[in-house]
Amino acid sequence: MKKLLPFFILFLFNLNYAQEVSQERVTKVLSTLASDEMKGREIGTPENDSAAVYIAKLFKENNLDFCTGDSYLVPFEYKGKVAYNVCGIKKGKSDKTLAFTAHFDHIGFTNKKGDNVYNGADDNASGVTTVVGIADYFKEKKPNFSMMFIAFNGEEKGMKGSKAIAENPALHSEYQNINALLNFEMVATVSQFGPNALFMTGDEFSNLDELFNTNAENRLKIFPDPYKGQQLFYRSDNVMFVRKKIIAHSFSTVNMNTATHYHQLNDELSVVDFGNVTQIINNLSKTIEKLKPENFAPKYSENVNFNK
Repeated sequence: MKKLLPFFILFLFNLNYAQEVSQERVTKVLSTLASDEMKGREIGTPENDSAAVYIAKLFKENNLDFCTGDSYLVPFEYKGKVAYNVCGIKKGKSDKTLAFTAHFDHIGFTNKKGDNVYNGADDNASGVTTVVGIADYFKEKKPNFSMMFIAFNGEEKGMKGSKAIAENPALHSEYQNINALLNFEMVATVSQFGPNALFMTGDEFSNLDELFNTNAENRLKIFPDPYKGQQLFYRSDNVMFVRKKIIAHSFSTVNMNTATHYHQLNDELSVVDFGNVTQIINNLSKTIEKLKPENFAPKYSENVNFNK
């Protein structure tokens, strides 16, 4: 038995390690979305469609169910064309649901010579990679909550995709079960609070961050929004679900006071701290794994504006 003990310990270690999302996987997904071939993923372009198809492929790899119909691609109209959000569901032990979202579109490219692609590595290939990473982590697991994963389109043009999918009547019954929606927006860099940390927009409007921090794994920390004057809570895709009175906040690491890559050509892979992104994905997932409908049912305060 003594001879077998070290092998048993090694087996448990390898099993635990295998549960984590690898930095190699994170790098591959983010690099693909932010590649020059995607030409900045502007809505209405073939490259934007290619990004949607790629995300749908990743959802299929994770054995997610369709949110509606027979595809992960959920169409909506944009300027007379068909554009796509991407949506998948993982059934858990409860019908109560946690939603994980991020927009995948960016602002395209210019016609000038040289580096002319707005790659959008931070904005928002990093957010989509986080959503995919959480799906990766739970691929072989049966979580306490059911899980919904949505990649929004058209955020850069006025949150067109999130508005369309939030209003999609085929999904209203799913939305009624959402306990909280976590929207990831620019998480490629180490935050001003240090590594393994994010901030939550609109922290004064609900107790989601407090409940999350109570259960947080490996010293992951959600900090209050340091940019309240910019009203970021009402400026990202989460607001379309706030209007439905669903607990919905955005989470970010970007320093809005010092970042020089926002909507610039230098928002490339060089700005990404892949180690920190990977750590955040795994610690978010380990925390989510602990959550149950009984201990994670955040509520809005009286201060939130549902009509903004």
